[in-house]
Amino acid sequence: MTLHHEETGTGTPIVFLHGNPGSSYGWRNVLPHVGGGRLLAPDLIGMGRSPKPDIAYSFADHARHLDAWFGALGLDDVVLVGHDWGGALAFDHATRHPGRVRGVAFFETIVKPMAWDDVTPQAAERTRKIRTPGVGEEMVLDENLFVRQAFTGGVRTPVADLEPYLAPFPTPESRRPVLAWARQLPLGGEPAEVVARIEAYDEWLATSTGTPKLLMTFEGSPTLLIGEKVARWCRENVAALDVVACGEAGHHAQEDRPKEIATEVAAWLDRHGLR
Repeated sequence: MTLHHEETGTGTPIVFLHGNPGSSYGWRNVLPHVGGGRLLAPDLIGMGRSPKPDIAYSFADHARHLDAWFGALGLDDVVLVGHDWGGALAFDHATRHPGRVRGVAFFETIVKPMAWDDVTPQAAERTRKIRTPGVGEEMVLDENLFVRQAFTGGVRTPVADLEPYLAPFPTPESRRPVLAWARQLPLGGEPAEVVARIEAYDEWLATSTGTPKLLMTFEGSPTLLIGEKVARWCRENVAALDVVACGEAGHHAQEDRPKEIATEVAAWLDRHGLR
């Protein structure tokens, strides 16, 4: 089952991985400014224009379908750029295929398991509601709040046209991947299987001294996952890391700062000879 993807350019494969509840569409204003390379942006399974099979949409499911996509395209010696769950999948992929990945750039992603007090009270309360049987289904499947709020509240400037983000999820059933991702946020030691994968890639992040990494940070929004505390953790625990500040943005920073993201990724690629 092949993932849909957008592609442009030739040369070193540079793969852009989106998060929840996004798609390759989120990279539309980033890719034109990155410069050389074979730029690929897949839609994760069940999202965007990719198929929606009858699966649990666990982290392992997403990783397996992403592995198959890499294999189908014969991608090797790649650079990964990840946001949100796309960053977690990038770390996981690099951990399991270290010889395949030349470098990893990331922002607003899950770099380590989190305690409840690592997130805002509002985020903690929302996560508890989403994890509650019946309540989560009503919020995410029936009312479609997760998709709508992501690109109105999770950005500094609300997205004017939500239709491209809403289109992949027209029915409650079609939103099951969104709910599954939302319930897998690693808070308070749960879900255990996701925490285990994060702990595994944290070891890779700490020891992969030969693999350049780039963290792009933002400020000015209560929706940010990576603030000063987490950025400091990254500086102390991620090997071969460059850190750059990219200005004010919400969690879905591609909407707020696409050119800044592209500029910093391009500069990092060239600085380390990754393309």
